[in-house]
Amino acid sequence: MGHESEWQTRKKRIDARLVRQGWRIIPYADDLILACLDGIAVEEFPTANGPADYCLFVGGRPLGILEAKKIAVNPQNVLEQAKRYAAGMFGGAGLWNGLRVPFLYASNGAIIWHLDARPDKWISRPIPDFHTPDALSEMFDRNFSPAAA
Repeated sequence: MGHESEWQTRKKRIDARLVRQGWRIIPYADDLILACLDGIAVEEFPTANGPADYCLFVGGRPLGILEAKKIAVNPQNVLEQAKRYAAGMFGGAGLWNGLRVPFLYASNGAIIWHLDARPDKWISRPIPDFHTPDALSEMFDRNFSPAAA
C-alpha cells in the first residue's frame, strides 16, 4: 500500500470515491465548454499556479479543487496546494479571501480533508467522503453570512 504512486492512488482510490458520490471524471481539454459542466470532475485543470488534480464543476461553476496525494502521504497539509490553485483559477465562482473556488479538498484516497474558504476564519477538517454534486451546490447556495441577511 505504501508503495503506490500518486497516479495509482488517484485511479484506484480517489476516482472510485468520486464516481460513487455521483461525479463523472473527464480529462481537461482546451475545447471544454465550462458553462455546460455539471457534476463533472475535470482532471489536470489549468490555473495560473499550475494544474489542479481535479476541479469540481456544478451548474457550470468551479465549486471545488481537489488535490490528490499518494496513500503514504497525510493530506492535511496538502490543502495549502489546493489554496494556491484556487487563488490562480481563471474565472472562478466568486472571490473569498483571495480564492476563486470556495471548497477545497485534499485526499490520499483514504483520508479526505475539506476546507470551506468562504468564511473569514478558515477551519479545515476531515470528512468521511467527498460531497456529491448536489450537496456541493446546496452548500454553495446556502447563505452562511449573517452580514448578508
